[in-house]
Amino acid sequence: MGKFDGKVVLVTGAARGQGRSHAIRFAREGADVAVIDVAAQVGSVPYGMPGTDDLDETAKLVENLGRKCVSGRVDVRDAQRLGSFVEQVEEELGGVDFLLANAGIFSFSKIAEMSDQTWQDMVDVNLTGAFHSIRAVLPGMIARGRGRIIATSSMAGKMGMANVGHYAATKWGLIGLVKSVATEVGRHGITANVVCTGAVDTPMINNPSSLKLFLPHLDNPSQEEVVQAFSQFNTIPKAWADCEDISNTMVFLCSEEARYITGETIAVALGQNAANAT
Repeated sequence: MGKFDGKVVLVTGAARGQGRSHAIRFAREGADVAVIDVAAQVGSVPYGMPGTDDLDETAKLVENLGRKCVSGRVDVRDAQRLGSFVEQVEEELGGVDFLLANAGIFSFSKIAEMSDQTWQDMVDVNLTGAFHSIRAVLPGMIARGRGRIIATSSMAGKMGMANVGHYAATKWGLIGLVKSVATEVGRHGITANVVCTGAVDTPMINNPSSLKLFLPHLDNPSQEEVVQAFSQFNTIPKAWADCEDISNTMVFLCSEEARYITGETIAVALGQNAANAT
């Protein structure tokens, strides 16, 4: 028996990284799983984004655990397509009990040099995409009188960070959005929370372009130099969390043990948050 037998979870941005980890973890707890991803390159993103093969692999890994999986190539910027997918999920799996609004991108530029497209892509995916996802599942959750919503933010949502002001703005915005949702839907048996991650070992961070941002003085940093540099940010002297560490927090927030936790931001950041006031 799993924690989530008979439940349905929708994971956005599930083709790889944290999203894939969440899908597998919830499947192991007995949930049926719906997964979506844009599965294509966003023009202003400087690293390679996942494709349809990656999304198919996530679905296969869920099904190998004996759980049903509905997958779709869905861009969270497209509210109509997202709404249609949620309707499909409700028809094939049942009502969505848990939404893990995980889809996000990362890029970098100084504000004075940032193009309109770089700004707009970031806002449209990271913030508006989460809004679309939340809005798509809320009517069903309200009608059923239950639900859990968790958005993936970042420690950048609690501080200013040079060269990623657009990213920080979206992650701050996510916190305000989810806290507002929590105040609106608590009476319907729905909780809404945010997980603020530090660095997580995913292709979004562990790629040459992103590493160059954090290690500008090194042309081709070794893995040892990367680990040493990232560890300096954290009270726990490790470079980054694993995806499974974030998935474990998602499971907790969707469990009965967390039924009275809502409107909260929970940092899974190796203690990077210890020096932060919020």
